[in-house]
Amino acid sequence: MSPVIPSSKSELKQNLALACSSLLNKKAEDLKLLYFGDQSPLTDCFVIATGTSDPHLKALRDTLEKALKENAVATLSRERFKPGGWLILDALDFVVHLFSKEQRENYALEHLWKDAKEIKLSELGVE
Repeated sequence: MSPVIPSSKSELKQNLALACSSLLNKKAEDLKLLYFGDQSPLTDCFVIATGTSDPHLKALRDTLEKALKENAVATLSRERFKPGGWLILDALDFVVHLFSKEQRENYALEHLWKDAKEIKLSELGVE
């Protein structure tokens, strides 16, 4: 099976691996990656993960921000923590959506973007 991410996007692949490893190390659940290619002018990929509580979502976001900053991955926005079950971090080439289980089911981004290709963690070298 051929990789979803083109070889010309090696920096994206490396940054996604960093983000996913960071989230998995903090016990993010049901991690999914959706690749848009030329379908979206805004970003190449969504990273979607579930946290178990508002404090867990905050910890996921804080850990991710730290890992990206330490590796010089630019981010556009840092939203203040507001309980509500959905946090977003925009890293330009990819956008991370951290959801509570209820909000993830409610917004169903995987279904909304059903034409996107799912990237397997193994393609990034992440298990």
